[in-house]
Amino acid sequence: MSVEIKVPSPGESVSEVEIASWLVEDGDYVEKDQEIVELDSDKATLAMPAEESGIISISVEEGEEVEVGQVIGTIDTSAAKPEGSGDDSKKEDKPKADAPKKEAKAEKAPAKKEETYASGSASPAARKILDEKGIDAKAVEGTGRNGRITRDDAVKAEASMGTSTGAARPSDRKKMSSLRRKLAKRLVSVKNETAMLTTFNEVDMKPIFDLRAQYKEDFKEKHGVGLGFMSFFTLAVTRALKEFPQVNSMIDGDDLITFDYADISIAVSGPKGLMVPVIRSAENLSFAGVEKEVKRLAVRVREGQITVDEMTGGTFTITNGGVFGSMLSTPIINPPQSAILGMHNIVERPVAIDGKVEIRPIMYVALSYDHRVIDGRESVGFLVAVKEALENPQELLMGGDNVVKKALEL
Repeated sequence: MSVEIKVPSPGESVSEVEIASWLVEDGDYVEKDQEIVELDSDKATLAMPAEESGIISISVEEGEEVEVGQVIGTIDTSAAKPEGSGDDSKKEDKPKADAPKKEAKAEKAPAKKEETYASGSASPAARKILDEKGIDAKAVEGTGRNGRITRDDAVKAEASMGTSTGAARPSDRKKMSSLRRKLAKRLVSVKNETAMLTTFNEVDMKPIFDLRAQYKEDFKEKHGVGLGFMSFFTLAVTRALKEFPQVNSMIDGDDLITFDYADISIAVSGPKGLMVPVIRSAENLSFAGVEKEVKRLAVRVREGQITVDEMTGGTFTITNGGVFGSMLSTPIINPPQSAILGMHNIVERPVAIDGKVEIRPIMYVALSYDHRVIDGRESVGFLVAVKEALENPQELLMGGDNVVKKALEL
């Protein structure tokens, strides 16, 4: 009996995926629930397990795009699991018996080729390309048999420093993953289909530094996670979204949808590229709740376990280029959302405090927004509200000096 291997649906609105890589070979015996293939969608890479045990037959190669529900192979469940010891001994014996014949053929093959062409010579097609480029065939290293210069060698060959001769320089060409191709299309569409503008401001991070220095040990001991910057920024954003609900809106056809909740997308760098999981109903979470959710989602991204559902439905995005050393940048809106907040690195800078120059840890922040939805007053006001909350977290995010421990659940 054969069981068809069908492409599962990775989530809503996803109709096509790409065969990223087969984790088994054609003809292998696979166990039930063993991961056999990785599928790339425009959201994430997902591993697909075998539904039954048996011999697998692969019908779609790596790199091909397939539709949801399409059959990409079969598993013969009636096939018995092969005995490892008996098969291995047979496989080892056969090459030994055939070895003398293969060696004899290997000795004859080069001699025959050498009579046909000399080492380093170019094929007619390759020579034509080299002549058009003005490159001497002697300067090109051939990859064909006996050093023969192939057409591909000639295409890759480049003249050195603009002269008429030069050796080929190494390069690598490979097809972009489905995730990267879809991301590229989305980014271009944002630039072409939105009226994107960016407003900037700066934040004095000293109040947050002081709070973290005072409470971080107790916080970690109580909740098992660190008291990071992301909880402060997330709660400052949810507060500002209540004050400026237009920023928490998106266009749907001719309609404008404004959300009463804040599902905050956070950009996380993983092995498959940048992922944007969502913190659901962040306005209802405490500092500990945000930090635990950030850690949970980041771990799932880095271990390749994040799902499409965990990355859809966000209403606003926060991205932190500061972890890579970015001083200032213009973040690109995550469609169909209307705005994104960019965090950057923290640098000690001289600032005027009460008429005196002091050195403070300063972060530049940027808000990119769709001007079709958000006017200048809302965008600037929103970013100022975020700045105010971050520079006065005890009063605006925690409810006053006397309830800091309560806000941190200590």
